[in-house]
Amino acid sequence: MLRERIRFCISHVTWIWHTHSSPLYGITDIMGDVEKGMKIFKRACAQCHTVEKGGPHKQGPNLNGLFGRKTGQAEGFAYTEANIGKGITWSEDTLFEYLLNPKKYIPGTKMVFAGLKKKGDRNNLIAYLKEATA
Repeated sequence: MLRERIRFCISHVTWIWHTHSSPLYGITDIMGDVEKGMKIFKRACAQCHTVEKGGPHKQGPNLNGLFGRKTGQAEGFAYTEANIGKGITWSEDTLFEYLLNPKKYIPGTKMVFAGLKKKGDRNNLIAYLKEATA
């Protein structure tokens, strides 16, 4: 009887968790893999961005210190007005949504990247960025 109650409680909590989690904010569903995220960064981001402290801006800004920073605030990078005016603070959730479709999230951005459609890829990239840009 006790085991059945425990199983019921666990399955109910799991159902609530998955039912009430927004599909956009999947970062809380699965933690990303830093190594996989590094591979995604090298393949999809490194051509335009650097992550190391004091690293140069390229076509896109250096991403060091990204988390907790407002859009359009990396010193020395020429952002679009759209990016500056968005006014959000980068977090796991905002980055997760942005990486799905940057041009939709910030209309008028000059970022040419089409986005990452797979939730797991976005989670992995965010895990890497959290570590690499801290």
